[in-house]
Parts: sequence; structure tokens; C-alpha cells
Amino acid sequence: MSKPTPVHADMDQFDTLDNQILVGGKKLDVIEGMLDKSVFYAYDKKVVKAQIDKFHRAIPQAIKLHYAIKANPYPALVNAMCEWVEGFDVASQKEMLIALQSNMPVKDISFAGPAKQESEIKAAICAGVTLHVESELELSRAIDIGQQLGILPIVAFRVNPAFELKASGMKMGGGPKQFGIDEERLFEMLPELDYTKMHFRGFHIFWGSQNLKQDAIIDAHNNTFELAQRLVYATPVTVETINLGGGFGIPYFPGETRLDLAPIGDNLATLLSSYPKLAQLELIIELGRFIVAEAGIYVSKITDIKVSRGHTYLMTNGGLHHHLSNSGNFGQVIRKNYPVAIGNKMNLDKGTEAVTAVGPLCTPLDTLADKMYLTDPQIGDWLVVFQSGAYGPTASPQDFLGHPHVAEILL
Repeated sequence: MSKPTPVHADMDQFDTLDNQILVGGKKLDVIEGMLDKSVFYAYDKKVVKAQIDKFHRAIPQAIKLHYAIKANPYPALVNAMCEWVEGFDVASQKEMLIALQSNMPVKDISFAGPAKQESEIKAAICAGVTLHVESELELSRAIDIGQQLGILPIVAFRVNPAFELKASGMKMGGGPKQFGIDEERLFEMLPELDYTKMHFRGFHIFWGSQNLKQDAIIDAHNNTFELAQRLVYATPVTVETINLGGGFGIPYFPGETRLDLAPIGDNLATLLSSYPKLAQLELIIELGRFIVAEAGIYVSKITDIKVSRGHTYLMTNGGLHHHLSNSGNFGQVIRKNYPVAIGNKMNLDKGTEAVTAVGPLCTPLDTLADKMYLTDPQIGDWLVVFQSGAYGPTASPQDFLGHPHVAEILL
């Protein structure tokens, strides 16, 4: 057998053996045998750990890393993450229960998200997680529910900052937003609150996600530290923690490159020196996609090949019901192809014919790859979609048209 080699330069997180991609050291054929399914997501623990190690090498040790479970709540992955990150952020009661059943201490679990229902607020208070309050009414409800339960709610305020993250894939701060409390209103509230009715922890300043511009993230961190210091000085009780947001992106499309963490880490070190009062607090960066996206692949089989008026279609048993974001229907303005390859013909020359890969759904939106040059695709080959470790099964309409759900495995 040949020695494992990297897939190719821009997808070098995976090895291959005999031209077949390896996940956790196992070929796709082997994974199919283990699952008894030919459509699956496979996640590689080593790739996840390598991404976390990259973060810790570049970012000052004073700043903790929390995993945003919404990116991928697969329980085996969440459990493995307990040894590698310092906390979890959840965005629903179900995610909270997954986090609570891991080995993560409850004090390091926070619950964010707009429009929390009273049942969710109650669950968070009962569990003892930090509730990231996103409106004045939500705070009032948390206090009332806490008094009914005889439990002091643990709260932090999610802040909608006045600044925006430049060049962000998703802007979640600045201007009018459904997320958090506007910073100007928060400064009015802070001196007037009755802090005896809550265990106040701090602030969550989240401004956006999926950013590949180092300068934009550095600018956002500069603004975040400045705002955080003003908030700390405006708060009449002790502030314990500041969530500095996330924003780190990963490359999906041609022309995009991986984020360089070195200048971001250097700037954070400078900020820690410039804001000594903040440096004494628990500082957190919360990331989801950045940690897991590159560690996962989505795999389906080519089941038919047809030609329609001169264009070749690869028909597969996968589709947008499993991987909505890859289809271009998860917030993208213009559909672009994720990196795609024939998973059992890696390291070979690509074909000279542009082909389109589609799934079994009765909609033209069900496209896995459009007009791409792939290596000699044949019926029975594996079609692999890279960068698929985040926002996969749980972000997709798996019951759409009643086709089977997708399998998952962590190796």
C-alpha cells in the first residue's frame, strides 16, 4: 500500500491512501461499511484539534476559547471538545442539554440568542448556566422566574455595539439588530439596575462572523476593548467576564485564503497591555465554524450519469436536504461552489469536461457542484464536499421531500 499523502495544497488537512481520502485514518469505503450508509458526514478529530492548537499558539493565553455549539452540535464532537476548549456557548435549550451532559463545567456554559422563550429562560436558570440577556423584557422575565424558583439568575448582557465588523459574511452588530441591547441604551440601564436580584457576570459583545480580513477583525477588537472598558466603568458592581465575540472565518471559495492569526494575536497582546483593567477579567473569544468547518466532509455516491443537451449531470444520493449551505441557500447572495472532489480519485489529474452534480430532490436548487472539472467521475464513485464540518445536518431541511436522513461519524 502507498504512503498517505496530502489531498492537495488547499485541502491539506486530510491525507489520502491509494488515492482515496482518509478521515481519522479510514477510507471512505471503510466508513461506509461501519455506518452501512453511503451518504454521511465524517469529522476528523485531529483536524479539529489542529485548528484549536493554531488558535492557542497565536492568541494570548489570557484569552479563553469557547466553542459555539450551533456550528455543529453532534454530541460526540461536543464531548471531544471538552478537553480542548475552555467553555461552550449554546443557542437553544436542546444545545444547552447537550453541553450539560458533557464534561464541561456549568460555570463555563453560556446561553445566547434572541427571543428566548420563558421555558428556555427557566431551563437556563435551573441549570445554572450564564444567560446572555438580549432585551430588557428578557431581563425582567429572568428576574421574575428566578424569584419564583428561589434561584438567583446568572446573567450577562449581550451588547449590540454601535460599530460594525467590516467585510463580514454575517454582520450581527451595529445599526438596528435583533441581537442584544443597543450600547447607548445599556449605558442608561446600568446605573439603575437592582443587582441584588441577579448574579451579574459581564458582557457579550458580538459583532459578526465568517471574516477572512485580519485588518477588519483587528479593528473590531480595538473597538471592542474600548467599548468594554467604558461598560466596566459604567457598571456599579464587579464585572467578571467579557465575551469579545468571534468573527474568524474559513475559506470556502476560489480566491479565499485561510485567516492569518498572527497579527490578530499580536494586536490582542497589545490591547491587553493597553487595558490592564480588562486584562484582569475573564476574556473569551467564541468560535464555531472556525474550529470545525475544515474538519468535516460531506460524502455521497454517484448513482447515475446523464447528459442533457450536451451537459453532463452526476446524479447522487445526497443533496441540499443534508447540506443546505453547500447548495447556496443558507444566506448566500450568489451561489458559489464549495471545494468538491471525487473522493476515491484524489491526486489524479482533473477532467477536461465541466460537469454538474445534483441530488435526488425535485427542485433545481438541489445542486452539489455546478460546472466543475472533476477526475473521471463514474457511477459508484464518491463525491466529497470539503469545508463541511459546520452548519451541516442541523442547518438543513432533512425531512424535505421525505428522503432518508444523513449519517454522521467522528473519527
